[in-house]
Amino acid sequence: MSYLTNTGIVKKGFTTLVVSRNHLNNQAIKFKDNIEEPANKLLDYSSVEIENKFRFEHTIRSNGWKMNYGVAFEDVTYTNETYSQLIINGQPATIEFDSELDFQKYAGFVQMSKGLFKNRLTVSAGLRTDGNNYSAQMSNLIDQLSPRGSVSFSVTEKLSLNTSVGRYFQLPPLTVLGYRDAEGLLVNKSNQLKYIQADHLVAGVELKPSLYSKITVEGFYKAYSKYPFLINDGISLANLGGDFGVIGNEPVTSTSNGRSYGLEVLAQQRLSSSVYGILSYTFVRSEFEDKNGELLPAAWDNVHILNITAGKKFKKNWELGAKFRLQGGSPYTPYDVRLSAQRAVWDIRQQGILDWDNVNGERFPLVHALDVRLDKKWYFQKWSLNVYGDVQNVYNFQAEVQSYLNVQTTDAGDPLTTVWLKPDFSWL
Repeated sequence: MSYLTNTGIVKKGFTTLVVSRNHLNNQAIKFKDNIEEPANKLLDYSSVEIENKFRFEHTIRSNGWKMNYGVAFEDVTYTNETYSQLIINGQPATIEFDSELDFQKYAGFVQMSKGLFKNRLTVSAGLRTDGNNYSAQMSNLIDQLSPRGSVSFSVTEKLSLNTSVGRYFQLPPLTVLGYRDAEGLLVNKSNQLKYIQADHLVAGVELKPSLYSKITVEGFYKAYSKYPFLINDGISLANLGGDFGVIGNEPVTSTSNGRSYGLEVLAQQRLSSSVYGILSYTFVRSEFEDKNGELLPAAWDNVHILNITAGKKFKKNWELGAKFRLQGGSPYTPYDVRLSAQRAVWDIRQQGILDWDNVNGERFPLVHALDVRLDKKWYFQKWSLNVYGDVQNVYNFQAEVQSYLNVQTTDAGDPLTTVWLKPDFSWL
């Protein structure tokens, strides 16, 4: 990635120009039984994502007002060569296509803020719009108008109230945009794919008991719409998870809806003498609709997230720090053992097939770990030296992951091919 920025100072403000480039190559190949012969090929995937970006911003300050406005332009190139044997609706299928996609993204934005009543009240309002020339459903800037605003009020020197509301749009993954069928048709363009829409509402309080401490409590609610819905599996992309594989390289529609809501607590003790620490806790629920319109846990529905960081400075520039992290178990989709047991299916996948009629129907236990770090610093006239040692996961907590399905084998490790119609699967 190359990155260039230039800031020019003008009267009562400044201008910023940013030019950047992202370039990502992706490749995955898989053979049956890891025997690298053309007849055994199960997956051969190669993609390139290139984004050349330009952004212009101008910031003005006048009479207590601050205004920031600008435009952005992005040229996107995406190529995808895919050969994949997979299971669709319980039946073996082969997907093979080459795709090349070039399109441009554009955006405009403006944000204004001002402090009132001796800065006890701060108001901010903004507007953004995005578009691109991928399709008619995404080209109209009016369709992606994103208003947003926030208000902060200082009740006392130590207590303030904050709230914000806004609408945001996000482009679906390039794997979704660039998917083609055997005839070379951009399937999801024909399916009238749209931007993902998210409406956010946040409200909270902030308390500063002292100059060195702060406590914030915020509640939030987010409503998602036009999220990609995977036609083959009948699930939302948000419920799919982030396991290894090519995500979104299939037909979708912009018909999935979801929501997330919760509460965040942050307590911070800055260094006043020799002790410091930060505690953050989040209660969150994240749910998306299934093919029947029922809300199911999303892949990141961890419910509880806790992080505690603390440290103490000792004499002679010694410092001891520790971090404890805890996260509720994430949901997962169990295997469809009956479907996985079919030899035609197993020969293609070589692993269990997930039961999409029970999406995220199971949940892992919570996970936690403790990290410890010891620092020693030496200060010299023109330079300094910092030496540290750290131990991660001090008590060696072992997180549980989804088990693997495997066929029954002989003592020599060969599959018992005579029992494929009713194999004895074991959990490893």
